[in-house]
Amino acid sequence: MTTRYGFKQVGDVDIFYRDAGPKDAPVILLLHGFPTASHMFRDLIPLLADRFRLIAPDLPGFGQTKAPPRNRFDYTFDHIAEVIEGFTQSLSLDRFSLYVFDYGAPVGLRLAMRNPEKVSAIISQNGNAYVEGFSDEWGPWEAYWREPTDANREACRDSLSPDTIRNWQYGTGADPALLSPDGYELDIAYMARPGAEEIQLDLILDYRSNVALYPDFQAYFRKYRPPLLAAWGRYDPAFIPAGAEAYRRDLPDAQIHLLDAGHFALETHAQEVADLMRTFLNEAAT
Repeated sequence: MTTRYGFKQVGDVDIFYRDAGPKDAPVILLLHGFPTASHMFRDLIPLLADRFRLIAPDLPGFGQTKAPPRNRFDYTFDHIAEVIEGFTQSLSLDRFSLYVFDYGAPVGLRLAMRNPEKVSAIISQNGNAYVEGFSDEWGPWEAYWREPTDANREACRDSLSPDTIRNWQYGTGADPALLSPDGYELDIAYMARPGAEEIQLDLILDYRSNVALYPDFQAYFRKYRPPLLAAWGRYDPAFIPAGAEAYRRDLPDAQIHLLDAGHFALETHAQEVADLMRTFLNEAAT
């Protein structure tokens, strides 16, 4: 199945996106995380495009999406969610499943809370919505949230370094024989672009807004009961398995699968995730 590539203008943002599968098939909206872009779905998309239409945008500040510099654009999760909501409207997406990963989770869950009638199911791949999901590696970020000083901002910059991206974010818990360098080397190149680090540091500070919304996300789960599949890399150094298991507190029927993978589970386990998704979405539609 051919993947199509394009741009969609939403306000002052030109959103790059990938689009594959039959135009009239059930839609899966794929929302990537930090520090990557829609290329993280390059292996997953062909595995599902026979049955589903898969749409994967690059969020503002990431990948090939063209957005204004930070002095003319508010790089917050609220604003990014508004842009992605406009993106779905521009494509006339009236009903879709959400695949959320990392930063894509707070973006997608904001979208779901605003449009509960549009979301048919949620697939969370290391997409956190519970404080139980945090590992003990968040110290510098949490210090920056509490005290947004210049010194605490600088202490978070190591999160953006090539070594951290390559070895910590991608490498931790991943089988090195299965881990292609394509994903992390592209992310490293994106991070090296002028202005990219400052945008990411702005988003690191604003991540505290996501934690503040966790009770609202959980209330949405309880009220609307979306079918949910958590396909979770159990060796993720940032979001631990307790974050996956916590979904059952508000969604007792949630399907929880812990994969022998790290944070970027699709880099090594795309086929396994695709198989879980196919079964789950077929059941959710019945």
